[in-house]
Amino acid sequence: MSASRRTALLYGVAACALLLDRLSKAWVERSLAGRPPIRVIPGVLSLNYTTNSGGAFGLGRSAPWVFAGATIIVSLVIIWVSFRPMRTSVATGLGLILGGAIGNLTDRIVNGPGLRGEVTDFIDFQVWPVFNLADTAIVLGAIVLAFSSLGEQRGREGSRGAGGSVAAAPDDPVT
Repeated sequence: MSASRRTALLYGVAACALLLDRLSKAWVERSLAGRPPIRVIPGVLSLNYTTNSGGAFGLGRSAPWVFAGATIIVSLVIIWVSFRPMRTSVATGLGLILGGAIGNLTDRIVNGPGLRGEVTDFIDFQVWPVFNLADTAIVLGAIVLAFSSLGEQRGREGSRGAGGSVAAAPDDPVT
């Protein structure tokens, strides 16, 4: 896949993650706000409308601007990196993270003054803090990047010669 196609993949994945996040939150706000949770699998999974001004696990509720600032920085770094050569798995992982980050940032803008608004959450596994599809995209993106990095590391280790030195890396680091 060419570099321009990988860049298009990154932005396409980001757009899909953002669209799914925004559509799911619109449905949740319309269907669940002020109503009891929907028990999908009793005792295991519910759809439960809630909001969170902080970050993961509700940490930092008094400083939502910290999370908004971090989200903006991460998004700008991904946009900057998107124009560099990368593997398909990296483009996919970064796209998921970018889409999720923009989804939660959009909540902060729409649901409060400035960047201090609350993020809409609704997926409730009962034993874990309530989260949303943007959070899911961010976590999945991080997992894809981690596995991509492990695969690259294994490839390097497999290319060691009898003398223990690493063989020359291919010219195209994005294969």
